[in-house]
Amino acid sequence: MLFRCGSSNKYKKLDAKLERKMMDVKRNTSGRNNFRSFDSIIMRFPQFKEGLKNIRGVFAQYDEDSNGIIDHEELKKCLQKLQLHLTEQEIDDLFCSCDADGSQGIQFNEFIVILCLIYLLMEPSTSTHPVSPTSKMGSPQLEATFDTIVEAFLFLDNNGDGKLNKRDMVKALNEASPCEKSSAHITRTRFKEMDGNKSGKVGFRDFLFALTDWVGLDGDEEIPISGS
Repeated sequence: MLFRCGSSNKYKKLDAKLERKMMDVKRNTSGRNNFRSFDSIIMRFPQFKEGLKNIRGVFAQYDEDSNGIIDHEELKKCLQKLQLHLTEQEIDDLFCSCDADGSQGIQFNEFIVILCLIYLLMEPSTSTHPVSPTSKMGSPQLEATFDTIVEAFLFLDNNGDGKLNKRDMVKALNEASPCEKSSAHITRTRFKEMDGNKSGKVGFRDFLFALTDWVGLDGDEEIPISGS
């Protein structure tokens, strides 16, 4: 049976959770951040690509019919095998919110987004030794990559409200390191690429989708988008 997503508001609940999570992380880090400009984020693209590309083997393992997408039932099996105890509704919400092109299937870049969202939003385990989804895949490098991506988002979230807007993004880019300013047209272009629905606000989910495009996971080389 073909699974179909319902309401056009299917993203709102998940994105609201992500906003709260980003706000919590921002408060807990007390302003500590290793990024100083958009160019400093771009310089990490090769590391992001290296850390994320290992997910391809996991994706291939659960793409049971080898058609390049993970359908709804395959996603459920994947999460069960990873011992990620999500409710049916939570799985439905993840599937719908990460099926960015509406193809009724999760492609590789969308699978990365799903894993990162689960990593961020999973409640701590009640066991003595909680295990994250990345640990279950045997990849501490992946966990470190997700943490660094979150740090990049928090750098751009200048006012700490869990989402990005263009004015605060420009402020974050150009105030942190006055000697390493990102040009205005680069900032506008990158924000437009993130703000797909033209709302003027970009949440962490949309930031993730843009980032997977920027690092060029489907190609052999990173996309040249340096601000220089």
